Amino acid sequence: MKYTELDTPALLIDREVMMKNIRSMQAHAVRCGVSLRPHTKTHKMPALARLQCEAGARGIAVAKIGEAEVMAANGLNDIFIANEPVGEIKMARLRKLAETIDISWGIDCPEHVEAAEKAFVGSEKKAEVLIEIEVGENRSGIIEEHDFLNLLAALKNAPHVHLKGVFSHDGNSYSAPSLEECGRTFVGSQKRTLRFVQLARENGFECGTVSIGSTPSLMHDFPILPGITEFRPGTYIFMDASMAAAAGTLEHCAATVLATVISRPTPERVILDVGAKGITMQSRTKGITATPGLGTIKGWPGVHIHAVYDEHAIIYSKEFRDGVRIGDKVEIIPVHICPTVNLQETAYLVSDGEVVEEIPVLCRGKLR
Repeated sequence: MKYTELDTPALLIDREVMMKNIRSMQAHAVRCGVSLRPHTKTHKMPALARLQCEAGARGIAVAKIGEAEVMAANGLNDIFIANEPVGEIKMARLRKLAETIDISWGIDCPEHVEAAEKAFVGSEKKAEVLIEIEVGENRSGIIEEHDFLNLLAALKNAPHVHLKGVFSHDGNSYSAPSLEECGRTFVGSQKRTLRFVQLARENGFECGTVSIGSTPSLMHDFPILPGITEFRPGTYIFMDASMAAAAGTLEHCAATVLATVISRPTPERVILDVGAKGITMQSRTKGITATPGLGTIKGWPGVHIHAVYDEHAIIYSKEFRDGVRIGDKVEIIPVHICPTVNLQETAYLVSDGEVVEEIPVLCRGKLR
């Protein structure tokens, strides 16, 4: 069927744009001499993860064990959890996953090592971990060198835990005030990450994996320093309105939410049938990814969603109001695609205006 015949709201994926994005990032990794490990929290679909691996990715990253379990059940066998799982229940799930696939995860303190050691006593495989390095995002990860050395000391006393490497995420690149500053942030994050690789080596540990990246910094041709082994972007597969702001074009945006005009109550106001439960309320207001409103209307330059309720999107534009009628369908380019996908049960793959495949979002809601 034509995608315009779908009931709404509906998540659409332009197949050709998505595949171009997949191939472009893979080619970038090849040119830089590093592996690509896409972060699949963006799309949450094993079918798309397989496409990324078929294009050359060495494995995938996820955010939660639940996502890893679903991906593993659907044929993905090299998975990194870019997070710090905590608790006996989660450690037991990790040990079970390790029985059948290559699974690794993040740590940033001795308590994480102790938990992994306890969980993997008696296992045929060691717990595979990577130390997270904080590079300016102000989230989790090692900050002080003495804390890193304490963590290495804990690893030396944990025979059932193997240090696979280090990883970092320059999420602060999203709010860089300019592309030049984004590049400086990216290079600085690499230098800081590699400093801890050197410290590990000086203390008897070799880091086979040095994993970095975020989409804003990797979609530009910034320098990649010697010693980096892996890229880990996520949003690049679909892009979104904020990534379009950083790129200077909407042409890479593969995912949209199809919505229906359900009301035109004033000469300027238009109401669509999707709200916070379908496109989220997230916004980007700083730096290179800043974009107006809560979603951009495809094909209508300068028209953005001004506000959302649970099930309604509010647009104020006389031109748009005069150009649409009740029942018309429009496409929304979300500000942030990752949480938008998590709100959907199904995505519709579209080519030349036709729906060619319905793809279940199997990792939807896997928050544990």
